[in-house]
Amino acid sequence: MANDENVKSGEGFVAKDAPDQGPLRTDSVDFATFVFSIATGAFIGLGLTPDPSTGKTEKNIPMARQNIELLALLREKTKGNLSADETKLLEGMLAEARMCFVKETSKS
Repeated sequence: MANDENVKSGEGFVAKDAPDQGPLRTDSVDFATFVFSIATGAFIGLGLTPDPSTGKTEKNIPMARQNIELLALLREKTKGNLSADETKLLEGMLAEARMCFVKETSKS
């Protein structure tokens, strides 16, 4: 591994701190943050938003599909255990990601 002062290693993962934001914070992660993270991965894969690690906007349809499937799996496994707001958020993000997937994959 490179001697990058912004890289921290943990148990089975490597996290990179944002230089201007200090260390990564794990105390602010909630269900909405988790859902937005997965949905953002889908939108990055669809080429609708730049990848924050590279700044480039590129399509990666398999990555987008996997993130959409993760949202669907999350919906299935949490059914009946979410608040009304959490359910609405998850359903909305899944619907939006699916619509964008269809739109982006049907282009010539």
